[in-house]
Amino acid sequence: MSRFEGKTVWVTGASSGIGKAFVEELDKYNVNFILSSRKTDELEAVRNSLKNPSDHLIIPMDLADSSTIEHAVEEVRKAGLNIDFLFNNGGISQRAEAMETSIEVDRQLFEINYFGNIYLTKLVLPLMVENHFGHIIVTSSVAGKFGFFLRSAYSASKHALHGFYESLRLEVEKQNIKVTIICPGKINTPISKSALKGDGSAHGLMDHNQSTGLPADECARQIISAVQKDKKEVLIGKRELLGVKLKRILPQNLFWTIIKKQSPV
Repeated sequence: MSRFEGKTVWVTGASSGIGKAFVEELDKYNVNFILSSRKTDELEAVRNSLKNPSDHLIIPMDLADSSTIEHAVEEVRKAGLNIDFLFNNGGISQRAEAMETSIEVDRQLFEINYFGNIYLTKLVLPLMVENHFGHIIVTSSVAGKFGFFLRSAYSASKHALHGFYESLRLEVEKQNIKVTIICPGKINTPISKSALKGDGSAHGLMDHNQSTGLPADECARQIISAVQKDKKEVLIGKRELLGVKLKRILPQNLFWTIIKKQSPV
């Protein structure tokens, strides 16, 4: 039997991309979803595509606005729901060189990818402790393992997630709460379209790396498998994952020579 069977799963960034694919794949099991993102209409479309739409709750939330995160958790408390699994998947990417990126954009990326992410976790953790069970799944990135062109703030925010969640994992294990960090590489999602340029405007383009990446539904299946196996960290993608392994074994000069030849888009 699936570990998800009969459980409540809260998914942020559920309106598109990996989050949407994860919900659609997990709907094969008897799961109750809480679906969150900024886009209510798109969340409604996702909910209506599921087997039993009335079983699932939509709670809009903006990770850049802490008041909406607090409101979302209060709505969950009012509904009397246990949060068995929290998939902290919401986030935003970047397509700009560091020198061209305003400090406001750096802060925005951290507010969404890091501070909003961990604030939701901090508010949900007491519910998991009360329930004597919880599993937090967090979407990092291959860019959370090493830096890359046009990703300075994005990569930094993902590196920060590793530091936080690796520490948290050690601290909450005694309370039967688990943590799995997901590191996707090139996944076929629209994330590059909403990625921020240096002035804060949207990149607006589907990058070649995204359009030729691993299908989102396959990524979702690998995430589900990793959680079922209680993996602490999993890399998901194609050949780009080799970079993580090469960084471990190659001399630094050779590793960075190889990385410099890779296309950022």
